[in-house]
Amino acid sequence: MERTLIIVKPDAVQRGLIGAVLSRLEARGLRLVALKLMQIDEALARRHYAEHEGKPFFAGLVDYITSSPVVVGVLEGPNAIEAVRATVGATNPVKAAPGTIRGDLALEIGRNLVHASDGPATAQREIALFFRDAELLSYERAIDRWVVE
Repeated sequence: MERTLIIVKPDAVQRGLIGAVLSRLEARGLRLVALKLMQIDEALARRHYAEHEGKPFFAGLVDYITSSPVVVGVLEGPNAIEAVRATVGATNPVKAAPGTIRGDLALEIGRNLVHASDGPATAQREIALFFRDAELLSYERAIDRWVVE
């Protein structure tokens, strides 16, 4: 099983879309193994977006992600990273396919509702930024045998 991090961003929280975002990911068959509502501070935002430091949009990313509470979660499942990214849709919502979260609910890159880790190394680093190992649960759901072979 693979794990990945998602962040339901400030625009989704302010628009009341937390449930819509999480329900699409759960309906896909992914299992939530950690979840929290939090306010990201500047130091954590800078660590999270460290690969963008020095780019013209870095300050805006930090300002935005710290502007409102977010919901941070860890999802688990086979090919979870790819499954989450496909469900979320392209970074630019205008280019995101209909049926994806961004394709259905967003209009601009700067307000694209949800962050999703882009690879195994990134997922591992990002999960560690937001959750202690003890906060990551392992459990089986009754439906799991109907979702995964």
